[in-house]
Amino acid sequence: MKDESKNFVLFAVIAALILFGWPLIQSRFFPTANPPATKVVDGKSRAIPNPAADPTADSPAALRDRATVLASSPRVRIETPALKGSINLKGARIDDLVLTRYNETVAKNSPPIRLFSPAGAPDAYFAAFGWRDQGLQPPAADALWTASAPVLTPTQPVTLTAANAQGQRFAIQIAIDNDYLFTVKQTVANAGRGAVPVSAYGLVNRVGVSKDPDSWTIHTGPMSVNNGAAHYNPNFKDVDAGPQSFTTTGGWLGFTDKYWLAALVPDQNRAFDGQFRAGANKAYQADFTSAAQLLPPGRQLTQTAKLFAGAKEVKLLDRYTDTGAVTKLDYAIDWGWFRLVEKPIFYYLDWLFRLIGNFGVAIIILTLTIRLLVFPVAQRQFASMAAMRALQPKMKAIQERYKDDKQRQQQEIMALYKAEKVNPLAGCLPTLIQIPIFYALYKALMLTIEMRHQPFALWIKDLSAPDPATILNAFGYLPFTVPHILAIGVFPVLLGISMFFQFRLNPAPMDDTQKQVFAILPWVLMFVMAPLAVGLQIYWITTNCISIAQQKFLYSRHPQLKEAAAK
Repeated sequence: MKDESKNFVLFAVIAALILFGWPLIQSRFFPTANPPATKVVDGKSRAIPNPAADPTADSPAALRDRATVLASSPRVRIETPALKGSINLKGARIDDLVLTRYNETVAKNSPPIRLFSPAGAPDAYFAAFGWRDQGLQPPAADALWTASAPVLTPTQPVTLTAANAQGQRFAIQIAIDNDYLFTVKQTVANAGRGAVPVSAYGLVNRVGVSKDPDSWTIHTGPMSVNNGAAHYNPNFKDVDAGPQSFTTTGGWLGFTDKYWLAALVPDQNRAFDGQFRAGANKAYQADFTSAAQLLPPGRQLTQTAKLFAGAKEVKLLDRYTDTGAVTKLDYAIDWGWFRLVEKPIFYYLDWLFRLIGNFGVAIIILTLTIRLLVFPVAQRQFASMAAMRALQPKMKAIQERYKDDKQRQQQEIMALYKAEKVNPLAGCLPTLIQIPIFYALYKALMLTIEMRHQPFALWIKDLSAPDPATILNAFGYLPFTVPHILAIGVFPVLLGISMFFQFRLNPAPMDDTQKQVFAILPWVLMFVMAPLAVGLQIYWITTNCISIAQQKFLYSRHPQLKEAAAK
């Protein structure tokens, strides 16, 4: 009895550590979900501001400040199905971009995501292309360029031109596709008397670090593909410590947020030097420089680069990669170790969504599909459990007979397993199969923009965020804020209930302490899983419900297991 009390106290301590310590571990290594997109007030779902949003998105004063900066120089408009913005003719910078397909919040009047902003405006972020001043004397950084057209569209490229006093003419032709890929051709025509060295560069400059946290499972910040591999380091702190450089042929570099990417793509067939560096006023820059080429008089030289500036849509990144436009651009999404499992699950989930029109229903069907595939394994699991129950009296006898000789005891038990043809690990296989699938769905919900702001039903407006309904303040009717650890929504409670009934259908443990542990465990897990995305909770609730139905069916196939459980 004393041992059982000690075991129960030990379990209570472990449960408390899980309950209170797990959120700290999650926040660093496994971010639980996106920030809530809505909150429930007086029983109604209301959109809330995105804490990571551009602060100018819903501030009239800040918008006027940006408008003042934008109006201070002549510009070329950008009009595409996915982007709107402008190119600054002073310095030839792409420094004004909004993503028309994505909004800051789920509110109907929410402004679109702003990716680029000009220097001098809040959250400045821009790209520029030019030439190194090493015997060439290119236009200055604030030079005023002449544009060939007032608007850049997918069907109308724009060429910016300028000249120096030594007889060289410079042209930057900018083209764009229907999505987020700019093609930039930098041409120098040498009408001077002597040869000049031509070395093109491109840069992406941003003020401040990413508003999305950088964690063990989700990288944000500087990123590059060089020498055939994707590199999720250095981070911003490394760049603060000193410039981070590399030399490669093929690849790209830039800055990645959870959903957005600005990446420079030099000529994929020529070597280039890439670098991340920190500047004044918390500015960070990614840039590349091509090797210098000597341009004789009367000749011209063109060097081509690309710029990706937009949303990290899975199929789009895969298409750019598969067509050879950009090497390993699909690695901009940090799938991690389970990439081979995660991407097929995402593609199947996305196909279901396009077929049905609701990601929540698609998750339920995904769960049904997975459980159907592992049904034969579950049957073997229950058969093994039944056999293990039948062996309990013999195992007890062996334990009593060799209680003073643990090694002999283990040998006899293993011989018993072999004689009865029982595998004690068979019952673990379905659980082990679920782990990579659950993690893959977690990554899909956390990483892919396709899951961002996707509604399910009723008050669930974003499957990638936690359940916003809080039971303890009566869904917002009571005027107080519930402490974070007690902010339990409807779906976490349904999850706890489904776990409780599933555990009740399992064979009852012979040990009283284990019975107490399994009685408390569903409610501990309810609190642990409450901060997770609703999409994951839907998956787990559906899994539990299927398991309950499956167990009832399999009990009818293995009555000896049910009898043992009853005893």
